[in-house]
Amino acid sequence: MGSASPRDHLMKLLEPVVSAEGLDLEDVTVTQAGRRRLLRVIVDRDGGVSLDDIADVSQAVSEALDDTDVMGQSAYTLEVSSPGVDRPLTEPRHWRRAAKRLVKAELRDGTVVEGRVRSADDGGVDLVVDGTARRLDYQDLARGRVQVEFRRFDDDDADDAYADVDDDGDEG
Repeated sequence: MGSASPRDHLMKLLEPVVSAEGLDLEDVTVTQAGRRRLLRVIVDRDGGVSLDDIADVSQAVSEALDDTDVMGQSAYTLEVSSPGVDRPLTEPRHWRRAAKRLVKAELRDGTVVEGRVRSADDGGVDLVVDGTARRLDYQDLARGRVQVEFRRFDDDDADDAYADVDDDGDEG
Protein backbone atom coordinates (compact mmCIF):
# COMPACT_ATOMS: atom_id res chain seq x y z
CA MET A 1 0.00 0.00 0.00
CA GLY A 2 1.53 3.32 -1.11
CA SER A 3 1.85 6.43 0.98
CA ALA A 4 -0.44 9.42 0.58
CA SER A 5 0.52 12.03 -2.00
CA PRO A 6 1.71 15.53 -0.99
CA ARG A 7 -1.69 16.84 -2.17
CA ASP A 8 -3.47 14.36 0.10
CA HIS A 9 -1.35 15.50 3.06
CA LEU A 10 -2.19 19.14 2.31
CA MET A 11 -5.91 18.40 1.92
CA LYS A 12 -5.94 16.53 5.24
CA LEU A 13 -4.08 19.37 6.99
CA LEU A 14 -6.01 22.27 5.47
CA GLU A 15 -9.59 20.95 5.35
CA PRO A 16 -10.29 21.52 9.06
CA VAL A 17 -8.53 24.92 8.93
CA VAL A 18 -10.66 26.08 6.01
CA SER A 19 -13.79 24.54 7.51
CA ALA A 20 -13.20 26.43 10.78
CA GLU A 21 -13.43 29.64 8.69
CA GLY A 22 -16.86 28.54 7.41
CA LEU A 23 -15.63 27.59 3.94
CA ASP A 24 -15.27 24.42 1.88
CA LEU A 25 -11.84 23.35 0.65
CA GLU A 26 -12.35 22.65 -3.05
CA ASP A 27 -8.81 21.95 -4.21
CA VAL A 28 -5.11 22.26 -3.40
CA THR A 29 -2.33 22.24 -6.00
CA VAL A 30 1.40 22.74 -5.81
CA THR A 31 3.25 23.79 -8.96
CA GLN A 32 6.76 25.00 -9.67
CA ALA A 33 6.94 28.73 -10.44
CA GLY A 34 10.56 29.53 -11.24
CA ARG A 35 12.65 28.89 -8.14
CA ARG A 36 9.62 28.89 -5.89
CA ARG A 37 6.67 26.61 -5.57
CA LEU A 38 3.15 27.95 -5.87
CA LEU A 39 0.59 26.54 -3.44
CA ARG A 40 -2.94 27.24 -4.68
CA VAL A 41 -5.80 26.74 -2.26
CA ILE A 42 -9.31 26.98 -3.72
CA VAL A 43 -12.17 27.67 -1.29
CA ASP A 44 -15.89 28.26 -1.69
CA ARG A 45 -19.18 28.35 0.20
CA ASP A 46 -22.85 28.89 -0.34
CA GLY A 47 -23.45 32.57 -1.02
CA GLY A 48 -19.94 33.10 -2.40
CA VAL A 49 -16.62 34.16 -0.94
CA SER A 50 -15.71 37.77 -0.13
CA LEU A 51 -12.25 39.36 -0.13
CA ASP A 52 -12.41 39.45 3.66
CA ASP A 53 -13.10 35.69 3.66
CA ILE A 54 -10.06 35.15 1.44
CA ALA A 55 -7.88 37.28 3.73
CA ASP A 56 -9.06 35.45 6.86
CA VAL A 57 -8.60 31.97 5.42
CA SER A 58 -5.22 32.95 3.92
CA GLN A 59 -4.01 33.93 7.39
CA ALA A 60 -5.33 30.72 8.95
CA VAL A 61 -3.81 28.53 6.21
CA SER A 62 -0.47 30.33 6.46
CA GLU A 63 -0.36 29.78 10.22
CA ALA A 64 -1.25 26.09 9.83
CA LEU A 65 1.49 25.63 7.22
CA ASP A 66 4.03 27.44 9.41
CA ASP A 67 3.23 25.05 12.28
CA THR A 68 4.12 21.98 10.17
CA ASP A 69 6.84 20.89 7.77
CA VAL A 70 4.39 19.74 5.10
CA MET A 71 5.83 22.27 2.60
CA GLY A 72 9.43 21.50 3.57
CA GLN A 73 12.11 24.18 3.84
CA SER A 74 11.88 25.48 0.25
CA ALA A 75 10.29 28.85 -0.39
CA TYR A 76 6.73 28.88 -1.69
CA THR A 77 4.01 31.38 -2.50
CA LEU A 78 0.54 30.85 -1.03
CA GLU A 79 -2.39 31.80 -3.25
CA VAL A 80 -5.93 31.47 -1.88
CA SER A 81 -8.89 32.09 -4.16
CA SER A 82 -12.43 31.07 -4.97
CA PRO A 83 -13.09 28.82 -7.97
CA GLY A 84 -13.28 30.53 -11.33
CA VAL A 85 -16.35 30.58 -13.50
CA ASP A 86 -14.79 27.84 -15.64
CA ARG A 87 -14.72 25.37 -12.74
CA PRO A 88 -16.57 22.19 -13.70
CA LEU A 89 -19.72 21.48 -11.72
CA THR A 90 -18.93 18.07 -10.24
CA GLU A 91 -20.50 18.02 -6.78
CA PRO A 92 -24.07 18.68 -5.62
CA ARG A 93 -22.83 21.76 -3.73
CA HIS A 94 -21.37 23.16 -6.97
CA TRP A 95 -24.77 22.86 -8.67
CA ARG A 96 -26.52 24.36 -5.61
CA ARG A 97 -24.15 27.33 -5.70
CA ALA A 98 -24.92 27.82 -9.40
CA ALA A 99 -28.60 28.58 -8.64
CA LYS A 100 -30.02 31.12 -11.10
CA ARG A 101 -26.95 30.75 -13.33
CA LEU A 102 -27.02 29.66 -16.95
CA VAL A 103 -25.25 26.31 -17.33
CA LYS A 104 -24.35 23.91 -20.07
CA ALA A 105 -24.65 20.28 -19.01
CA GLU A 106 -23.35 17.30 -20.95
CA LEU A 107 -25.21 14.10 -20.22
CA ARG A 108 -23.56 10.68 -20.19
CA ASP A 109 -25.43 9.79 -23.40
CA GLY A 110 -23.72 12.73 -25.18
CA THR A 111 -26.73 15.04 -25.16
CA VAL A 112 -25.95 18.67 -24.31
CA VAL A 113 -28.53 20.69 -22.39
CA GLU A 114 -28.35 24.42 -21.71
CA GLY A 115 -30.59 25.96 -19.08
CA ARG A 116 -30.83 28.00 -15.92
CA VAL A 117 -30.37 26.26 -12.57
CA ARG A 118 -33.62 26.51 -10.66
CA SER A 119 -32.51 24.39 -7.70
CA ALA A 120 -30.28 21.47 -6.78
CA ASP A 121 -30.33 18.85 -4.06
CA ASP A 122 -28.40 15.68 -3.23
CA GLY A 123 -30.08 13.72 -6.04
CA GLY A 124 -29.94 16.08 -8.97
CA VAL A 125 -30.48 19.50 -10.45
CA ASP A 126 -33.63 21.23 -11.70
CA LEU A 127 -33.06 23.33 -14.80
CA VAL A 128 -35.30 25.62 -16.78
CA VAL A 129 -34.69 24.68 -20.42
CA ASP A 130 -36.54 26.76 -23.01
CA GLY A 131 -39.27 27.62 -20.48
CA THR A 132 -39.75 24.04 -19.29
CA ALA A 133 -38.62 22.53 -16.01
CA ARG A 134 -36.29 19.59 -16.46
CA ARG A 135 -34.85 17.37 -13.75
CA LEU A 136 -31.38 15.90 -14.30
CA ASP A 137 -30.11 13.24 -11.91
CA TYR A 138 -26.40 13.47 -11.11
CA GLN A 139 -25.90 9.89 -12.27
CA ASP A 140 -26.96 11.02 -15.77
CA LEU A 141 -24.63 14.04 -15.85
CA ALA A 142 -21.14 13.76 -17.34
CA ARG A 143 -20.15 17.36 -16.63
CA GLY A 144 -21.50 20.87 -16.34
CA ARG A 145 -20.16 24.41 -16.57
CA VAL A 146 -21.53 27.83 -15.77
CA GLN A 147 -21.88 29.95 -18.89
CA VAL A 148 -20.54 33.51 -18.82
CA GLU A 149 -23.30 36.10 -19.00
CA PHE A 150 -22.71 39.80 -19.33
CA ARG A 151 -26.06 40.76 -17.81
CA ARG A 152 -26.56 39.56 -14.24
CA PHE A 153 -29.66 37.46 -13.61
CA ASP A 154 -31.12 38.91 -10.39
CA ASP A 155 -33.98 37.85 -8.09
CA ASP A 156 -36.58 39.89 -10.00
CA ASP A 157 -35.50 38.20 -13.24
CA ALA A 158 -35.78 34.82 -11.50
CA ASP A 159 -39.31 35.54 -10.32
CA ASP A 160 -40.34 36.53 -13.83
CA ALA A 161 -38.57 33.62 -15.53
CA TYR A 162 -39.79 30.94 -13.15
CA ALA A 163 -43.38 32.21 -13.13
CA ASP A 164 -43.85 31.01 -16.71
CA VAL A 165 -42.10 27.64 -16.31
CA ASP A 166 -44.03 24.58 -17.44
CA ASP A 167 -43.59 22.26 -14.45
CA ASP A 168 -45.41 19.47 -16.25
CA GLY A 169 -42.63 18.86 -18.78
CA ASP A 170 -42.42 15.15 -19.51
CA GLU A 171 -38.63 15.21 -19.85
CA GLY A 172 -36.42 14.35 -16.91
